[in-house]
Amino acid sequence: MRKSTIHIDRHFTVSEVDPRIYGSFIEHLGRAVYGGIYQPGSKASDEEGYRTDTLELIKNAEVPVVRYPGGNFVSDYHWEDGVGPVEKRPRRVDPAWHTIETNAFGLNEFMKWTKLADTKAMMSVNLGTRGPEEAKDLIEYCNVPGGTYLSDLRKSHGVSEPHDIKLWCLGNEIDGPWQMGHKTAYEYARVASEAGRLMKMVDPSIELVACGSSNSGMPTFGYWEDTVLSEAYDVVDYLSLHQYYGNESDDTPDFLANSARMDDFISRTVALCDAVQAKLKSNKKINLSFDEWNVWYHSKEQDEKLPWWVTAPHQLEDIYNLEDALLVGSMLITLLRHADRVKIACLAQLVNVIAPIMTDDDTAWAQTIYYPYALTSRMGRGTVLNTLVKSDSYETSFGDVPYLDAVVIDDEEHDTLTLFAVNKDLTDCNEVSVDLRQYEDYQIKQCITVTGDDLKAVNTAENAAIKPVELKDVSLCDGYLKAVLPSKSWNVIKLQKVDKRL
Repeated sequence: MRKSTIHIDRHFTVSEVDPRIYGSFIEHLGRAVYGGIYQPGSKASDEEGYRTDTLELIKNAEVPVVRYPGGNFVSDYHWEDGVGPVEKRPRRVDPAWHTIETNAFGLNEFMKWTKLADTKAMMSVNLGTRGPEEAKDLIEYCNVPGGTYLSDLRKSHGVSEPHDIKLWCLGNEIDGPWQMGHKTAYEYARVASEAGRLMKMVDPSIELVACGSSNSGMPTFGYWEDTVLSEAYDVVDYLSLHQYYGNESDDTPDFLANSARMDDFISRTVALCDAVQAKLKSNKKINLSFDEWNVWYHSKEQDEKLPWWVTAPHQLEDIYNLEDALLVGSMLITLLRHADRVKIACLAQLVNVIAPIMTDDDTAWAQTIYYPYALTSRMGRGTVLNTLVKSDSYETSFGDVPYLDAVVIDDEEHDTLTLFAVNKDLTDCNEVSVDLRQYEDYQIKQCITVTGDDLKAVNTAENAAIKPVELKDVSLCDGYLKAVLPSKSWNVIKLQKVDKRL
């Protein structure tokens, strides 16, 4: 058995967690919308076509914000196609994913869904094939109370009150040559700066996310961030990051090391933001929106064989296993350890498309990655403590990576202390010790693990092979927490302050 120690001090903090770090993403792609969150006629849907089974799982995860409608899809999207009478909406080709978009579900249907899901919208504007004027028009339609052409048009569509959307993405992955309307860094910087300026002239209360590099391996990474922020620094509030990881070589230890690669990507991007701040002599700090992250590789070979110009195909439907859940859990820990700068993050995506939730026509179920995502969202609120982990390491292509990944969150409002930890050792348990003498009035409240013997085990509609169970070997004695974490496991231990007056 390995032994590790975790060191914390309640006075040494990273930052309060912005709940939006647990956001997600719905794109008009595959069955994310049609068959995922919206399916008129299904016995799993309400009278308006919203799937109640997926709504239940989403509300259980307490998803605070959902990015919409893309993604690559948004870079050729005309939002006007998805409002007004459904029978008059045009069917369009979507060159991004080689499908047909019916526009039966659009902006107003999505905004109604956000209320049903107890979440908020993170709206994307098309800065690929469109520009500042269309972005200005969209925010007028959404956020102006009334008395203008577009706000009154919204009212004529049956939405009397403004949507009042506060968080907006200025395009998507415009650095990528796969993107419709792909631009150079300077071309995008000018368009984003002007679009953002016009949008804030209509509604100064909004926050804007500029496109950073679409992944850490882009040849323009660094140059892109510097150019975009140098031009748009005063207009934007966040810079985006996107990253997906896969295990094509079936090397689990190396695959689980990808959380360290993610950590490095975040640190480098923070340095780039701060370099521009110093260069511009600005007092404003740009924070990060990691608005696409996940595991994505299982479905790629299948997707290459899909026919073109069909509606809502089974596309990007990764079926996740235990090792994917372990990496997702570690990636969540990584985001939390950077909570001082990562204020928004979106697990991509939410239903059916590289998603924690899957559906068929009759039912919805939780994939393996759902559990670390949902439980961290529900239990990971408060202030992140500077968490020092002393653990054995193993060798990977990225360098030496600790077997133990962990973070501790102190929620003073609810008097809880929560430890999230992943044991990446595939064979040995890990006995973890934490000095909690600063929290002498606390006792163990809840202990959960997600683990299993088979790294390739998956969940189906009929069988949840991987699900949370009680973590049993946990004790708190003389101010020291000790826990034996199973091999290949994601874990959460929650402590609650005891009121000794009772």
